[in-house]
Amino acid sequence: MNVSSEATRSFWTLDTNLPSAPRLEQDEHCEVAVIGAGIAGVSIAYELALAGRKVVLVDRGPLLGGMTSRTTAHLSPVCDDGLGALIEMRGEALARGYQQSQQAAVDRIEQHVADLGIDCDFRRLDGFLFPAARMDEKDAARECDKEYAAAAKVGAAVERGEGLPLTGHESAPILRYPNQATFHPLKYLCALLADFKQRGGKAFADSAVTEIKEGEEVRLKCDSGSTLTASVSVFATNSPINTWVKIHSKMAPYRTYAMAFDIARGLLPDALYWDMDDPYNYVRLTPGSGRTDYLIAGGRDHKSGEADDGDARFAALEAWIGALVPDLGRERARWSGQVLETVDYCGFIGRSPGTGNVFIATGDSGQGMTHGALAGLLIRDLVVGGSNDWKAVYAPDRTPPAAFAHYVNENLTTVRNLAGYLLPGEIKSADDLQSGEGGVLQDGLSKLAVCRDHDGKLHSHSASCTHLGCIVRWNSTEQCWDCPCHGSQFSPDGAVLNGPAIRPLAQSNSRKSV
Repeated sequence: MNVSSEATRSFWTLDTNLPSAPRLEQDEHCEVAVIGAGIAGVSIAYELALAGRKVVLVDRGPLLGGMTSRTTAHLSPVCDDGLGALIEMRGEALARGYQQSQQAAVDRIEQHVADLGIDCDFRRLDGFLFPAARMDEKDAARECDKEYAAAAKVGAAVERGEGLPLTGHESAPILRYPNQATFHPLKYLCALLADFKQRGGKAFADSAVTEIKEGEEVRLKCDSGSTLTASVSVFATNSPINTWVKIHSKMAPYRTYAMAFDIARGLLPDALYWDMDDPYNYVRLTPGSGRTDYLIAGGRDHKSGEADDGDARFAALEAWIGALVPDLGRERARWSGQVLETVDYCGFIGRSPGTGNVFIATGDSGQGMTHGALAGLLIRDLVVGGSNDWKAVYAPDRTPPAAFAHYVNENLTTVRNLAGYLLPGEIKSADDLQSGEGGVLQDGLSKLAVCRDHDGKLHSHSASCTHLGCIVRWNSTEQCWDCPCHGSQFSPDGAVLNGPAIRPLAQSNSRKSV
């Protein structure tokens, strides 16, 4: 299982079936084992296959069924948190490397689309940064000035402008970033997977890694009992499952929300749009049929597990985009996903700290598509040649001094969560739960994660996340348990949907929950 088992279904899955693959039922030996079949894992596996390596790709659930299927698929090389903030955090040289590497990732996607003739609606277009509704003209102009100057320092193309065809922004100060891109992520990745297999690569689905032994070779035991042995392993599992603290303490999980609507073709120019709010909101289009296209809007982020108000988030998102585009058509889909925000805005891609033959790709920081494609290039170079020009930008063992305040602030979530063991539970009795509801119940000195699924069946498990023991929280929108500390997710029956946890929630036999 993976997050494809959560309640909502993204727009991308409405017209694209997830590719089938067998379960790993026999032992396998390869040069490189890649764990996690989202855009990072598939890109890494594909680039290494192109380089002549024998690669095996595995996922705990359906291929492409993880967080990649829940993206909005902006292909923007501009730092998600702003180029000005990136320079302040990492300095001009590393910020310039970030910009170059992200642009290279978009270029690499475009190259694969051309080489394989992939029909995935890839196109180059403009990106527009525009003021948030709460900003006055002076604040908006000041933000534009800051980002314009930062772009010049890192070599990002940008132009000043005025006005957008969004209600209320007809004369607003804006920045235009040319040569951005977008695509249909699942159609693109299905094509990469097909060519990967033709080149001798092997892919296995529904094969959760439950045990990891590192050494001269890496031995990965799956829930089927089979063992995958590799000279090199790469963990591209949204949040890495091979390390306990070193990486997870430097990033935090956030839930983000997205909706897709019909829109009359030509009503809004085809481009990427994002505002200056914090957290910001974002918009893109994707081609439809006839005279109708689709508009996808996203935002309303919050820390995972710290809110259970999905309906209100969707309502606010719909109100926001409805105010900007009043003639929007009917809703087609709504869904949520999880992004991992790092303390310094850049992903962790490279050699896992303290190891010689284990690599990780994590910390998408809101740019999972470009980080994923980049991971293919960077890790390919590290495995094949030992170096890459952008190695220092994404080095997993880094801890920039300027990020210390962010580091402390994000880790307060863990401290507060663990202190919750001393507080009362959220619900008094499992009898109070209606279908689709859940909550944490106090049981002596323990806490229980109790929920009633949509079929009315009651489930009771320990509320302790099996990664580091934080208390999980019920997510009624996705009908799952979210760990606020490091991003693990569990189904109502306790099964792992998303790492870093690899073991299910412990079963509860308490009479209090039945």
